[in-house]
Amino acid sequence: MDFLLNPWPWYVSGPLIALVMALLLYFGKTFGMSSNLRTMCAIGGGGRFSNFFKINWRDYSWNLIVVVGAIIGGFIATQFLSNNVATDLNPTTIEELKNLGFNNPGTTLVPDEMYNLEAITSIKGLALLIIGGLLVGFGTRYAGGCTSGHAITGLSSLQRPSLIAVIGFFIGGLIMTNFILPLIF
Repeated sequence: MDFLLNPWPWYVSGPLIALVMALLLYFGKTFGMSSNLRTMCAIGGGGRFSNFFKINWRDYSWNLIVVVGAIIGGFIATQFLSNNVATDLNPTTIEELKNLGFNNPGTTLVPDEMYNLEAITSIKGLALLIIGGLLVGFGTRYAGGCTSGHAITGLSSLQRPSLIAVIGFFIGGLIMTNFILPLIF
């Protein structure tokens, strides 16, 4: 049972992801979390406000199972399959995070300094959530998909735009981590 409480090794999780992708490709489906938001907006009547949401959402309803699965899987993983062992971070990373004001880097799933109730209800926290949400929403629409859609579906089907998008995601992540995050904290 101990194997369930630790991260699965790449040689287990990688082939499982490949199997899911092969099945999706076989059935002519694509995977991506941002497409679920479009489906939910279409269900809610977003087509009255934007042509982007004028779709037959029933054609995409299968993908909403992914959202439900992610929520249920996340709950099961955190409540029943976690061993509460700190994430093994590089000592340099721990020191850099402490210098930015994080008290216990790697000991919780997400840092309390950013995600506790006090942090997200502060003016700074709300501004970060709103600005971050707008940037993510714009970015996924502009890139034609999210990180999971491009990195998993797009790359597995050898799409050049997905390769360019994934390279952009990594560059953006490096810029955020090394230049913008230190300015915020």
